[in-house]
Amino acid sequence: MRASASKAGLSLSTFSKRVCLGFSVPSLEHQEARIELRRLKGDLGRLGGLVKQALANGADRQTVHRLLRELDTRQRELQLAIALIR
Repeated sequence: MRASASKAGLSLSTFSKRVCLGFSVPSLEHQEARIELRRLKGDLGRLGGLVKQALANGADRQTVHRLLRELDTRQRELQLAIALIR
């Protein structure tokens, strides 16, 4: 039980309480994956803003395509992070 509590990043008493009450106990790996998802979501938002700004400022096609490729890369990273949680 101590090993499971440690793996979840919780004290033994907190871990025991959550298990006894039927709550889910996410592992540190799941918590780290959620943090990564939040970071990637922020990246996607910033990239979307850059694409919008580039289009509004009449940027050349090459710049817009570069931004779109980067956005696509971030979306794939997000999908991989989601797959880690499942």
